[in-house]
Amino acid sequence: MPIQNWKWTTAAITIAAGIAATTPAVAQELEEQLVIATTGGLMGNSLAKYFYEPFAEAKDVEVVPVAIEVPDQWARAEAMTRTGNVEFDIVTATGPDLVARTNMLEKIDCSQLPSVQKFGVADACTPYGVARTTGGMLINYNTDVFKDKAPKTWADFWNVKDFPGPRGLPDTGDRDWWVPVAALLADGVKQTELFPLDLERAYKKLDEIRPHVAVWWKTGDQVQQIMRNKEVVMTMSYSGRALAVVKEGAPVAMSWDGAIRDTGYMAILKGAPDKNAALAYLDFFYANSEAHVPFMRDVNYATGSKTVYDQLKPEEAKLFATSPENYEKLVKPDFTWIGAHRDELRQRWTAWLTR
Repeated sequence: MPIQNWKWTTAAITIAAGIAATTPAVAQELEEQLVIATTGGLMGNSLAKYFYEPFAEAKDVEVVPVAIEVPDQWARAEAMTRTGNVEFDIVTATGPDLVARTNMLEKIDCSQLPSVQKFGVADACTPYGVARTTGGMLINYNTDVFKDKAPKTWADFWNVKDFPGPRGLPDTGDRDWWVPVAALLADGVKQTELFPLDLERAYKKLDEIRPHVAVWWKTGDQVQQIMRNKEVVMTMSYSGRALAVVKEGAPVAMSWDGAIRDTGYMAILKGAPDKNAALAYLDFFYANSEAHVPFMRDVNYATGSKTVYDQLKPEEAKLFATSPENYEKLVKPDFTWIGAHRDELRQRWTAWLTR
């Protein structure tokens, strides 16, 4: 699946040339090909434009993107691991994947990625993955309804007396801990004391908000639509989806206070045929600093680069998760605990929602 007929922009050529001249070599000898599994659509196209193509030009490595949804990616990766015929080099990983799938992933020596160390936020590099994009599950609210006083916290979300109107909450099937976390924050639990989750307390608090939830949304498209159509006055939303509605000019705003951090990582499969090229790409992603701002504007999610906030005006910077103003407000999930309690979390959520 080679990338063919690339149309190089002046910016891309400039970025590639600059990086080729200045980036330290992470590996002395690179393979000729790099296979990257990630979602397609806007994300895949933007990664190709701002990172894959300049990397290929700078390092003379053919980048082969495989457009595949994350669950299918892992199903294929597991099959590859069983047969010993590993084809993917870099895969897309969530926080839980970096805990539960370490047997399938190459351990990363962060000290060997100088650009990640220099330009990335403090925890951009982990032992099994490097941060690609970060957002948050946050409060998206209607500014026409809340003109004088805006909801900021999950306690405000639960406060239907002072902030009346129908709510939206997710039932996406893959993050059954999001809403219990918000419930505990609404009930006064400190971020540092969230885990292990007190599910009895969380579901008691959820009983309070349930009569006011008008929409249990399933997809990112749906959460955007319910804000456009004013089906709800506020909802928990993916930050990227909320930002997309803001950019449309709809009367909505976001609050990052207590937003639940959601980071997508780049990880290397154990036995990857092009490991050196994969490591070089992870470092290049951060060295390629000029590409991060336009990439973020395209996909509506932040990267882990610290350099972008020197290039953005404050009013734009506050729209992204990793800005200094927002990053410290994010809830950092305990994925070890979440991974160990996956079945319990799913069963409890399903039982409560369907009763």
